[in-house]
Amino acid sequence: MKRSGFVRFILVVLILSFSLTGCVEYEKSGRKEQVTSVNPEQSTIIATSMAVVTICEKLNLPLAGVPSSELSEVPEMYKDLPEIGKAMAPDMEKVAVLRPEWILSPVSLIADLKPKYEAIGADYAFLNLNSVQGMYKSIQQLGTLFQREEEAEALVDEFERYYKKYRKKHKNKEPKKVLILMGLPGSYVVATPKSYVGSLVELAGGINVYADEEKDFVNINTEDMLKQDPDVILRCAHALPDQVTEMFGKEFKTNDIWKHFDAVKNDEVYDLSYEYFGMSATFDYPKALKELEPILYGD
Repeated sequence: MKRSGFVRFILVVLILSFSLTGCVEYEKSGRKEQVTSVNPEQSTIIATSMAVVTICEKLNLPLAGVPSSELSEVPEMYKDLPEIGKAMAPDMEKVAVLRPEWILSPVSLIADLKPKYEAIGADYAFLNLNSVQGMYKSIQQLGTLFQREEEAEALVDEFERYYKKYRKKHKNKEPKKVLILMGLPGSYVVATPKSYVGSLVELAGGINVYADEEKDFVNINTEDMLKQDPDVILRCAHALPDQVTEMFGKEFKTNDIWKHFDAVKNDEVYDLSYEYFGMSATFDYPKALKELEPILYGD
C-alpha cells in the first residue's frame, strides 16, 4: 500500500519533567537515527484522537482524516475531512483507504494500535498525552518532525509563562494529600501521577498518596486507601460521567468504610469536571488547574 522501506517513528516521552528539551528519534531498519524533517504539505497525515487533532490545529498541520467524536467538535479547518472511527478503535479499512504516510495517536493506545498500523504499512507517531509536560514535549518533537518549530516554540513559551505565574501564586501554601479515583460504571481504580488527571493534581501542587506506584492506574483496596489518610478525595470519570457520578454516590453511601476517611468527615470529596479531567492532556489544562485551586488551596 505504501512506499517500500517505510519509516516507523515512535514519539514516546516517558519522563515527567519540566525540561522540555531533547531530540526526536525514529527507528529504521533496527537502527536509531535522528529525524531530519518531513514536509507536511507533501504528506498524508491522519490523527486518531481529538486531543491529537487539537495539537495538529495549533501547529497548523494539514490532515487527511480525523476521528469520530460525540463529545468534542472538530476544529473548523478539519470540518469536511473523512472520519476514521473512534479514538479507541479506528476503523482500519477507512484508514487504509486514505493511504496515510503518518498516523498520529496517543501513546496510551500504543499496545492496541501499533500492530494495526504496521499491518497496513503506515508510519506512525505516538504522542505522550499522559501529562501536560509530556504534551508540550511531544509538540516540540512534532514541530521538529513536521517543520513547525516556530509554532511549537510559541506554544511551549506560552505554557512556561503560564505555569511560572501559577507556581508563584501558590508558592508558600501548604500542599494537601490527595486520593484520586477514576471511575467507570460499576468499578473504579486509583489514579497515580503517571495518569493525566494525576499529573494535573501534581502540577497544581497536590501530593498524590500513591505517588510511588509504577503504573498510571492501580487497583487498591479501600483499607489501604484509608491508611494513606488523604486530605482530599477527587473522583473523575473515564467515560459516561453521569453514570459514574451516580455510581460513586452510591458507593460512598453504602460502603461503610468511607465514613472513616477524614476527607469524607470534613466534606472534602469532589467530583471533577469530565471535560477537563479526561484520559489525555489537552489545552484545557488551565481550566482544570483553576478548578483544583479552591479544592487544594481554598482560593
